Amino acid sequence: MASYADDLSLAHVLADTADSISMARFRALDLHVEAKPDLTPVSDADTAVEKAIRATLARTRSRDAVLGEEYGQTEAAVGIGTRRWVIDPIDGTKNFIRGVPVWATLIALMEGDTPVVGLVSAPALGRRWWAATGHGAFAGKHTAAATPIRVSGVSRLSDASFCYSDLMGWEESGRLAPVLDIMRQTWRNRAYGDFYGYMLLAEGALEAMVEPELSLWDVAALVPIVTEAGGRFTDLTGRPGPGGGSAVATNGRLHTEVLERLSSPGIRAL
Repeated sequence: MASYADDLSLAHVLADTADSISMARFRALDLHVEAKPDLTPVSDADTAVEKAIRATLARTRSRDAVLGEEYGQTEAAVGIGTRRWVIDPIDGTKNFIRGVPVWATLIALMEGDTPVVGLVSAPALGRRWWAATGHGAFAGKHTAAATPIRVSGVSRLSDASFCYSDLMGWEESGRLAPVLDIMRQTWRNRAYGDFYGYMLLAEGALEAMVEPELSLWDVAALVPIVTEAGGRFTDLTGRPGPGGGSAVATNGRLHTEVLERLSSPGIRAL
């Protein structure tokens, strides 16, 4: 099994840089925000974080490609390889620009189509999560204060805590009724949003997190953390990994049932 210790260490260095930039701009009175062509917001913090991460990767990983939300794909400067860093400089930009502390920098390393290193750093929450293939998942303020994390052992939907993105996206995807049905069946449901639901899942605080539409940078870093913590991560068709444009993440025990319910037609809406 390949060791990704050096890559994970680098991911922490990248996250330290990102944290210093983003926290300096969080709740800043002169924060500059624009609308992208898809009408989603981008702040000067988003662009500054991605530029800084790209600059470090250009120096330290010139043989690796980079994909980022704000500046797209950059091919490796040296040689042709299968490794690619995938960056979301600020996941939860809408929270960031409104002063809500639930946002994070997402950093992933992929080998081909498989994420092998994932790190999520949420400095306003004072917390970070990370994992590498075959090495387990951890959380803490930093590596010196790391705690192994594990998904829950809940095996009945009626005992589960269910997390979802906003209901508008599920309505637009034509799957609102199945999501509402799952909400009726579970013990508790909340829309924590963005990266946070997946990290709570990896820690065992909830049992399922689902989203109908995602880009690769939204999800690549999350996959190793969830799976190394013992969970399952697929798209809505059941295909493993981050490439399907949607996400169903669970503690594993409930995965088949959640997938089946999300695919069930004709369920009555509220």
